[in-house]
Amino acid sequence: MSVQPEKRRPPRGGVVRTCAFAAATAFLLAMPAAYGEEAHVMIDNFSFTPETLNIKAGTTVTWENGDDIPHNVVASDKSIFRSKVMDTEQNFSFTFTTTGTFEYFCALHPHMRGRIIVTP
Repeated sequence: MSVQPEKRRPPRGGVVRTCAFAAATAFLLAMPAAYGEEAHVMIDNFSFTPETLNIKAGTTVTWENGDDIPHNVVASDKSIFRSKVMDTEQNFSFTFTTTGTFEYFCALHPHMRGRIIVTP
């Protein structure tokens, strides 16, 4: 007498769930690139690099202090953004949601200036 293995049925809705997952993944991959983009500004040798940065609305900009002395980042219109003082290798991030030109500087070293240009 031979024993045959029990045949198992696939779980109900398995194909539907797989298709729904594939559709959701395709949707996320097709989203415009402006959502969740990131940009980086390095602080080094008493300057912001790049000095002018062009980004799309929705982009998060991260400033990183690579200098061996403290710096901060302050929007010319101080109500928009202002970082705490950053020591070496510390950073500050801000997400730009509106279009326009945003001038900024280091309050500890006011000759250090930069600009973010945000487009739709």
